[in-house]
Amino acid sequence: METVMNIPTQTEFRNHTLIVTVSTDDGRPVLDRRAYESLAKTFHEAAVDDEVRVVVLRGLAGCFCLGGDFSEFLDATKHQRLIAAVTDMFRTLATFPKPVLACVDGDAVGVGCTILFHCDMVIASGESTFRVPFVDFGLVPDAATSILAPQKLGYAGAFRFFCLGDTLRAEDAKALGLVTEIVAGGSVEEAALGRARQLAKKPVAALLQTRDLLRGDTGVLCDRIDREISLFQQALQDDVTLKRLQRIARLAA
Repeated sequence: METVMNIPTQTEFRNHTLIVTVSTDDGRPVLDRRAYESLAKTFHEAAVDDEVRVVVLRGLAGCFCLGGDFSEFLDATKHQRLIAAVTDMFRTLATFPKPVLACVDGDAVGVGCTILFHCDMVIASGESTFRVPFVDFGLVPDAATSILAPQKLGYAGAFRFFCLGDTLRAEDAKALGLVTEIVAGGSVEEAALGRARQLAKKPVAALLQTRDLLRGDTGVLCDRIDREISLFQQALQDDVTLKRLQRIARLAA
């Protein structure tokens, strides 16, 4: 295995492709403050490392990501550092200059799903599911998905997905445009790495310039990220929302 930068244990590097596992340090399929900080640092470093041409996001076995760590939502003493970490990670992802692919095998929930809207390709198993229950929790979407979701899914599809909180199966997510490819009877990760190898072999400047043209003005996304985070933070200060989150946390325990 070739190593380029100070790679943490959740990452691997193969053939100009950085593979990043979406999880906490202790191996839970959620994102806590430390995980957000680690992801932001990894993307910051990968952005300026010429050896990294493509990034692949993966989850743990049988689960991509179940969302944010509820315990941090319910602890007001952690909100300031959490919001700073979340904002940095989302802004870094929105402005990342290189192709990002995701391989999803299992559930992608909350931020584990919204992060996929920043990926250039989402390759999923047929058993994968996608859900964004923000409204059910009394919260708003994050990661600039209030812009990206209507662009990708259409307004009606985005409204149904976010406001009704429907669970999308892989086939439905592909029909709407969230999933690029469905892998049947094989390794989702190997399929994603195959696509990554294809991209890594392309002329670098032409690939990055074309991606940049396709994505357009990322400053608009960063402004929306800040707006969403502000509303999210306000919701975490609302007593009714906190009681709802506490009830949901107890049911999930």
